[in-house]
Amino acid sequence: MPAHEPDQEQVRIAADLTAAVGQLSRHLRAASPQGELTPTQRSALSRIATDGAATTAAMARAELVRPQSMRLTLGYLEEQGLLERAPHPTDGRQVVFSLTAEGRRTLASVRQSKRSWLAGAIADRLTRDEQRTLTEATELLKRLTTPCCSPPTTPPRSPRCSWPVSSSASRRG
Repeated sequence: MPAHEPDQEQVRIAADLTAAVGQLSRHLRAASPQGELTPTQRSALSRIATDGAATTAAMARAELVRPQSMRLTLGYLEEQGLLERAPHPTDGRQVVFSLTAEGRRTLASVRQSKRSWLAGAIADRLTRDEQRTLTEATELLKRLTTPCCSPPTTPPRSPRCSWPVSSSASRRG
């Protein structure tokens, strides 16, 4: 819940932004050569590339999905040769997943295709002033998606903090 009730203008901005982000996401997905991968699968690959090897449970928490759903996602990516599993270094009951060389190539290809399409669209459709505005807006979007507190143990640093905490995250303690 937001710390303050949004006014009508903020609600309108949120609706417009939601529509624009959705449209941008669809264009970016269409630009990707890896059409057989779902957004969830791409996100899992990206997270492992960024954060390193991870267990199914850690991935589920990080991606805000159920462990059963993440198990299916990671299983598919492993079947495709994009991920490999290895024993957990300290807990023999668990396994960790990491990217294979093919997983790194696939992710690099997906990212390059998306960036190329977006860079071309920016160059073709926006003036230099609009590009500067987009740069400023990008920083604002980063702020919207960065938690202003570290759920669940740290209290909000700001009364405006409204970062959602999933029910599984609140149980981790």
